[in-house]
Parts: sequence; C-alpha cells; structure tokens
Amino acid sequence: MIDDIPLIIFAGGKSRRMGQDKALLPFGGYPSLAEFQYSKFTPYFKHIYLSSKTDKFDFDCRVIKDTHKDASPLVAILSVFETLEAEEVFILSVDAPFVNIDVIEKILAQREETVDIVVAQSPSGIQPLCGSYKKTMLALAYQQVAEGNHKLRDLLALAQTKEVLFEEDTPFTNLNKPEEYQDALNLF
Repeated sequence: MIDDIPLIIFAGGKSRRMGQDKALLPFGGYPSLAEFQYSKFTPYFKHIYLSSKTDKFDFDCRVIKDTHKDASPLVAILSVFETLEAEEVFILSVDAPFVNIDVIEKILAQREETVDIVVAQSPSGIQPLCGSYKKTMLALAYQQVAEGNHKLRDLLALAQTKEVLFEEDTPFTNLNKPEEYQDALNLF
C-alpha cells in the first residue's frame, strides 16, 4: 500500500468533446468511470480523492471541490493543496483508465528531493495528468494563475520537473471523444 502520498483523480473537466460528463460514463463493470478508477486504486493507496467542481458522484468517495472560480487542472492542483495537508500528491486523470499501478509505481520510484514534479512521458509527449506533484511548486502555480496562464505544460517547464519515459502510449489513452470511449470499452 502506498500510504505516504494521496492519489487525486481529476474528474472535474467540462467534457466538451465527449458531449456529456465522461467521469459519469459507465466503465469496466462500474456505473461510472470515476468509480472504476477509484475502486481500481483503492487496494494500493491509503488516501484517494476525486477532484471536481461539485460532488456529483453517487458512490462512497472523498471529494475535493475546486476552491477557485476558474476551471482548469492547474486550479484543481491549487485546490488540492489548499484542502489537504499533504507535501506531495499523485495526480491522475479520470479519463485515463489504462494507467495501472505499475505505471504509477514506476513514476513514484523516480522521485527525488530536489524535483518538484515527476510525470510520465510517452511517445506522444508529456502526460501532465499522470504524475507526482510536490507542494514546492505552489508559488510557481499561483504565479501562473495570477498571469492567466493555466497550461500545465508551462508550469512543468518552470518547475524542477523530471520525465519518466514509457515506450507505449496505450496506458495514457485519454477518452475525450465518444469514439475513443467506445474503443476503450471494446478494449476493456
């Protein structure tokens, strides 16, 4: 069990391309993708939270509501650290159902004291919503938000960031469009 770091599943996106809230779509025998992800990692993490604008979930879970009016993954990160008394968290997007504990453990194994953020990098690029974030990057995150820049990739460029290389894109498949969701259902 990974008890030194909470897992935060980001499930507050607008799901524009999907046309409906993807966190609430059924997946893997569960009523929702959110419950699938939450349940999948429960044996491995002592503390798991869903990050969202509202508590829209119909299962027993802990929710961290965004504390800022803006909506972005960067704002969600700020809300997480403002809510929890954690020095570090692992962030995973709800719409990446093929990330497994082996991927997470490989990323966590690469943590270093002087590194603020450790994220996955697959052949298609950096995966900012699959990684470990330390409180030490908060000043940079607040500065980015104050400047109106909500791009996680820009935060990664400013912070002390380490990228963990993965040879395949498959674990990081995001379900953004109905056809991607359908393909994932067929794969699963």
